[in-house]
Amino acid sequence: MPKIKTHQATAKRFRVSGTGKLMRIHIGKSHLRRNKAKRNKRQFDRRMEYENFERAKKIKQLAPTLD
Repeated sequence: MPKIKTHQATAKRFRVSGTGKLMRIHIGKSHLRRNKAKRNKRQFDRRMEYENFERAKKIKQLAPTLD
């Protein structure tokens, strides 16, 4: 039986919270950050809950080690 390989791009974009929710980064987190206000940049650092349940199943298949 071969080893299960994690899809690295998915593993970098998503995390699982302590309560088991799938969390994602904000869109535009690193794009042209120099030109944005400090307040906006701080808001990008927080993670948001991923709410698309149909795709959440696929994400867990791509990165089984997230759990």
